[in-house]
Amino acid sequence: LYSGTMSAAIEGAIEGTPAIGFSLCDYGHKADMSHIKKYLKLITSQVLKKGLPKGVALNVNFPAKSNEEIKGVRICRQANAKWVEEFDQRVDPNGRRYFWMVGNFVNFDKGEDNDEWAIANNYISVVPCQFDLTAHQAIALLNEEWQILD
Repeated sequence: LYSGTMSAAIEGAIEGTPAIGFSLCDYGHKADMSHIKKYLKLITSQVLKKGLPKGVALNVNFPAKSNEEIKGVRICRQANAKWVEEFDQRVDPNGRRYFWMVGNFVNFDKGEDNDEWAIANNYISVVPCQFDLTAHQAIALLNEEWQILD
């Protein structure tokens, strides 16, 4: 919901275009992407050859380059995690106040089948995403329990 990369990929899925959001977990200005080149080609070629289910885009995250080789690719679910945001008041060179969003990423999920675990363990995570945010399991419950419906 926050990522411009994934927003674009989801828009592609809405329009019926196979779409992938690729991200590298290295936020440095000189991030080294040389270790992911073969995986970019592999994942892209799989999507082009096999397609994706209707309305699905892929969220692909690569671990930052390290001395350890990438262990492989994991198809997984999104972790139960979020950004705990704070706003830092700053002053620009012209003396004008502005606010910069800062904060910490908190992972509440201890499973080994999610994207955060995969990245932390030097795997590439691939999460199939969809744009339908309907809580389908809640429809029957609300229809059963709410007394205000005809």
